[in-house]
Amino acid sequence: MSYFTDLAQQYIDGEWRTGGGSWDIIDFNPYDDEKLASITVATVDEVDQAYRAAERAQRAWAETNPYARRAVFERALRLVEEREEEIAQAIIAELGGTRTKAGFELHLAKEFLREAVNLALRPEGRILPSPEDGKENRLYRVPVGVVGVISPFNFPFLLSIKSVAPALALGNAVVLKPHQNTPILGGALVARIFEDAGLPPGLLNVVITDIAEIGDALIEHPVPSVISFTGSDKVGRHVATVCAANFKRSVLELGGNSALIVLDDADLDYAVDAAVFSRFVHQGQVCMAANRVLVDRSVQAAFTEKFTAKVRTLVAGDPADPATHLGPLINANQVEAVTTLVEQAVAGGATALVRGTAEGNVVTPTVLTDVPADSPVLRQEVFGPVVALIPFDGDDEAVEIANDTPYGLSGAVHTGDVERGVRVARRVRTGMIHVNDSTVHDEPIVPFGGEKHSGLGRLNGEATVDAFTTHQWISIQHGRSRFPF
Repeated sequence: MSYFTDLAQQYIDGEWRTGGGSWDIIDFNPYDDEKLASITVATVDEVDQAYRAAERAQRAWAETNPYARRAVFERALRLVEEREEEIAQAIIAELGGTRTKAGFELHLAKEFLREAVNLALRPEGRILPSPEDGKENRLYRVPVGVVGVISPFNFPFLLSIKSVAPALALGNAVVLKPHQNTPILGGALVARIFEDAGLPPGLLNVVITDIAEIGDALIEHPVPSVISFTGSDKVGRHVATVCAANFKRSVLELGGNSALIVLDDADLDYAVDAAVFSRFVHQGQVCMAANRVLVDRSVQAAFTEKFTAKVRTLVAGDPADPATHLGPLINANQVEAVTTLVEQAVAGGATALVRGTAEGNVVTPTVLTDVPADSPVLRQEVFGPVVALIPFDGDDEAVEIANDTPYGLSGAVHTGDVERGVRVARRVRTGMIHVNDSTVHDEPIVPFGGEKHSGLGRLNGEATVDAFTTHQWISIQHGRSRFPF
């Protein structure tokens, strides 16, 4: 596809160029293995060039009238709207997203661009009182300078936009490294949109590369003050460690093992619909996905029958077909990881009420029950179409099971009594949880993030302002201070 080959370059200091590395990242369509693009990797020196360009450009950008900055994001939003169909086609081709998933990702990307328009005007200073006579304390909210962004493969366009746009709107410059499986949607396309929207050169740089080439250069580099990373908790732990050693702030949006809880008074048909969506949207490759569905034992049989019946109706296959619910996993490694987890769980005593199969990278759903408490399928994030049904007796046990995980990203509670649902939800140690809805939600002004191994910090709205700005205290002594010597 020419759309991919046209963007198969690095974008540094306002120039599209070939990377200086000695090998290429090959961008494949995960459904049919079509080669979409070949991109020569960026080197450590090019990472340095990107950060130095960002550092130079940021100073003038921070002094630019925020109303002028805002106009760039208004134009970027219009460009996304005008190019929506071709971006949707790219989502289908590069990451195997279905039509529904492409629409979901584009809708949220546009919402976050709208919020970026507002963020340009959001930072406010304060004047604080002083115990010293004649002293005025001014507290300024200023950009951090340069932000490094590392985005994942599952929602690459959205999750790059989600950090890049606010960071720029708040007066920072950005160096973006997309995941090597989605270099166009997560990187080059974002650069092209902002370039066409009139963003000055150097403010957004995209380096398409791999740890094998650059090691920790992207997070160790002295220029960036903040690293915004979305990905696994294993890599996130390393990012946090390197950032701390180099006195950088890290914002980490990591994995999850969310529970959707069905209480004894829930609307079962509605809960089934929410649970099926929460687990199987984008083939389960969603950090907020409901890995575990907890069901009160009094309604277990009825819920299980309805749930498995609906799962069996899901169509897996070509993501370009509007009738498809589940497209391919991102690559063969993910397929192997998911199928191995299922095999281990069944060998350990779990029952497969629905047993999925793999054809190429397309994996059909698996529904497990009677899963042993120590099974890895209950303990870790499963990035694929596999769900465990777990019975409980009463609200207390539901909360205990929901909290029995090192993660704490999202969740849901289904009940006929909203306030009962809130009481249960408040006892679940998670960053986000939803009563009578799915586990998969993101909104531009509501703080998004997790507890425990699911991350550090928050994004969206005021939380984004906190993430990508810092405070500077300037005091003014209008009289004269008295000094002891």
